Amino acid sequence: MTPHTETAHSTAWSTSLPAPLHPGAPPRSILVVEDERDIAELIALHLSELPAQVTMASDGLSGRDLALQHPWDAIVLDIRLPGLNGLDLCRELRAQLLPVPILMLTARSAELDRVLGLELGADDYLTKPFSVIELQARVKALLRRSAITQAVQNEATAQKPSMFIRGSLKVDRLQRRAWLSGIEVALAPREFDLLWHFVQHPGRVFTRTELLDEVWGYSHDGYDHTVNSHINRLRSKLGDERADAGFIHTVWGVGYRFEAAA
Repeated sequence: MTPHTETAHSTAWSTSLPAPLHPGAPPRSILVVEDERDIAELIALHLSELPAQVTMASDGLSGRDLALQHPWDAIVLDIRLPGLNGLDLCRELRAQLLPVPILMLTARSAELDRVLGLELGADDYLTKPFSVIELQARVKALLRRSAITQAVQNEATAQKPSMFIRGSLKVDRLQRRAWLSGIEVALAPREFDLLWHFVQHPGRVFTRTELLDEVWGYSHDGYDHTVNSHINRLRSKLGDERADAGFIHTVWGVGYRFEAAA
């Protein structure tokens, strides 16, 4: 364990928990930023079973340093942190264009924090208190998403189509950027993944469950709100809040369909 200086709220600390041996399953690297040591160690213990090499940090500043120093497969980030809160840390990581999946931990009553976390680019959230089984399931989903992102990057090296241009919309998969009428649209990593998935299948109707499977990498009826919130934010950024949406259309009772005028 590496000692750190004391903050006004708590003594900062960080440590790593090695993954147990799992034949044929390479461990992933996960960063846990949580100031309550008992909770952090419980999270690390159960995530190491995935298997994963888990590193823990107890405050936002040391968490930020670790997040920027190493390539992580996933980050578990508490919102209420000393030094630098989780929302500001999430904002800074996304400003650095880090594509790492982020799971935010929030208080059950802090609905505004959950919404802000998603707005700032978090991929998912879990409310305290939580079950370790659900924690493992959520993080496994993020790890699958990380693997999918890597596969997309590998496809790019194979010179597969990486650009979508239709009417006023332009999407570049290699740069992970999008433009509308020549103006760049600021998209969180998951919003970009969702948009790219849509533009590859114009006219096709996707259910929420299919989007969870194909974009998030997991399926669960309780996660429908995750799709809804990302669809709403993506629509807003594409100027689709009006009833006559130009890109993402709701197919009532089924799901969503993407269309773009030539």
